[in-house]
Amino acid sequence: MTDITRIDPGPRLSEASVHGGRIYCSGMIPEDTGLDIGGQVKQALAEIDALLARAGSDRTKILTATIWLADIGDFAAMNAVWDAWVVPGQTPARATVQARLNDPKMKIEIMVVAAV
Repeated sequence: MTDITRIDPGPRLSEASVHGGRIYCSGMIPEDTGLDIGGQVKQALAEIDALLARAGSDRTKILTATIWLADIGDFAAMNAVWDAWVVPGQTPARATVQARLNDPKMKIEIMVVAAV
């Protein structure tokens, strides 16, 4: 049986779990919810970069991404930041949906699974 490594485990959730050659990240959110959609996306993606690095991975190894937008009207602005961040030819499978997020000022949450 393969071991499970938990990154920053807390009483409710871990920031990520590593198992079977994959890192399963919790939803990454912006720290500063006062920013516009572009700024919030950049912050969430920076959190993903940092978390992947801690597990020995990086954005070229992302297998899937799920993106929740508070307002689907932000789809184009989110994609502009996303497209500049992903590595051409290494883009993951992805789904984007509109959802009510737990903080009314938060515009985005992103969850990824990556190979390590």
